[in-house]
Amino acid sequence: MNHSLIAWTAGLLLSGAMAAAQADVNVGVTLSLTGPGASLGIPSHNAIKLFPKEINGEKINYTVLDDGSDPSAALRNLQKLSDDNHADVVIGSSITPATLAMVDAAGERKLPLLSLAASARIVLPQDASRHWVFKAISNESLVAAVTVDHIVAHKVRTLGFIGFSDPYGESWLNEIRAAAEPVGIKIVTVERYARNDTSVIGQAVKLLAAKPDAIMIAGAGTPAALPQKTLVERGYKGHIYQTYGIANNDFLKLAGKDAEGAVFAAGGVVVAEQLDASNPTRKVALDEIRAYEAAYGKDSMNIFAANTIDTNLLLRQALPVALAKAKPGTAEFRAALRDALEQVRELVTTQGIINMTPQDHVGYDKRAVVAIQIKNGAWKYVK
Repeated sequence: MNHSLIAWTAGLLLSGAMAAAQADVNVGVTLSLTGPGASLGIPSHNAIKLFPKEINGEKINYTVLDDGSDPSAALRNLQKLSDDNHADVVIGSSITPATLAMVDAAGERKLPLLSLAASARIVLPQDASRHWVFKAISNESLVAAVTVDHIVAHKVRTLGFIGFSDPYGESWLNEIRAAAEPVGIKIVTVERYARNDTSVIGQAVKLLAAKPDAIMIAGAGTPAALPQKTLVERGYKGHIYQTYGIANNDFLKLAGKDAEGAVFAAGGVVVAEQLDASNPTRKVALDEIRAYEAAYGKDSMNIFAANTIDTNLLLRQALPVALAKAKPGTAEFRAALRDALEQVRELVTTQGIINMTPQDHVGYDKRAVVAIQIKNGAWKYVK
């Protein structure tokens, strides 16, 4: 009996050790697959379906939840992914308000969070919560700088602004002000609208009354088409600038001819074939575009899929380092993964080169941004 008990106990210990050695990496994902952010979330979901299911012999499980573009739902999803699915890392959400809702909870759980939303407020200022948050998407400050370079080159002196009435819009307003005012560009009027608004006629009338040389629209996805169309339909003839949030074909289809001439700054993946051959991101971008479009069809790739692919490239760079130090499913592994993410250097993505530091959880420099104009219903690289 004693020998049998010892053997049985030893067997349990051995099987437990084997299970630990073969523990899966659990990646939780929350996306805006419905609601105003759906045009951002759906391409991300498509990209995730192509992610590798194994790394260094360790199986990777992906659990994807829809947050409906709702911050409260995004927070519940993170809690569920952490508590029920034992996620080692969470990717998401698609829009800034939903992502910001998860930041404190990620920090409390000491759970790495990889944002697919753009706002710098997600990773700045670095504090106890943001210590656990990263993103492979340029901060607005870089993008605003390139946008303002174009504005200055076209002798714009006055600028109108209309943006989302949420952290995305506010962040963009702050960054445009910071970049534009020191070079003598005056913001003459500021208007806001909600992502699910169906009319911005009132805001457009006020913008037109101010007679700015150019107007900046800080929207994302298809909701960014509403002020673009309204301004053009109301006869505005000045320059219109947008953010990288419009860089998908759904925007082009909805805005149609009214988008002609609009300028925005974004990652070079949007115009990858037009980039100089010496640009190090060109090859990575073209390779990822081919893989994505092989699965989903010609011209299906967009900036939101690219953001997700770049996030995966970042995760794949860090995972082997963490796996060498701890087993998935443990607090030690999550801490090791966080540290590995912060130590990523010279990672070439579809949009730039990432060099993370303890102070910078994005790691991109100005090489990650180019100016783009909509010409004949397509993206045109502005050199």
